[in-house]
Amino acid sequence: MSRPHQLILALVFLTRLPLGRFLPARVVPLSQAAWAFPVAGLVVGALAGLPLWIMGPGLLPAALAVAGAIWLTGALHEDALADFADAGGGRDRADRLRIMRDSTIGSYGAAALLAVGLVRVAALASLGPLALIGAMAAGRVAPVMLMRALPAARGDGLGQGAGQPSRRAVAVAALTGAAALMICAPGPWGAVLAMALAGLSVVAVSRRACRLLGGQTGDVLGASVLLAETAALVGMAALT
Repeated sequence: MSRPHQLILALVFLTRLPLGRFLPARVVPLSQAAWAFPVAGLVVGALAGLPLWIMGPGLLPAALAVAGAIWLTGALHEDALADFADAGGGRDRADRLRIMRDSTIGSYGAAALLAVGLVRVAALASLGPLALIGAMAAGRVAPVMLMRALPAARGDGLGQGAGQPSRRAVAVAALTGAAALMICAPGPWGAVLAMALAGLSVVAVSRRACRLLGGQTGDVLGASVLLAETAALVGMAALT
């Protein structure tokens, strides 16, 4: 698959943009498009940030930008975070995997969504649209790293079917996310802190996924995006 097709595959998977008709008919593992995940984040951030471009920083434009991001991604990452949080209430590995496939949201999932939503809006209120673009690009490095580092927890599902990206794909994704933060963050120290906190969030998700599930699933990957993005926003807002 060509590089443009890989980019389109990343956009089709990570957003609601109607680009599927531009993909070839054959099925391609998602791991081949992993390098382009941060690029998809740049696109989502630029579109979701329109209220911030138009109205400037503030609570209302920040809330509208977050709402726009949720719509553009089809709440993919929010659903994953809720499932991953609810898994913490399971008795054992099998029960946790079962909970993550349950369509209902429990108290852990609802609390996680509320907390992350409030933090995203509060952090973004003091920032601008460029910070959102950088955070969304950096956040989408997280699943690429976890796809490479962790085994699939199931024998089926997205975590297993996505495949393992190459070292080169991980390196390209990481460099893209880091460059986006260096360009978009309000100052170099804000970018450094954002990268550090995003990296810590990936470590935390990885450790929790291994402890609870024995590896990664699609929900783990989706949750890692939202948590790394939120951590990057916090890092930039903390030094603003």
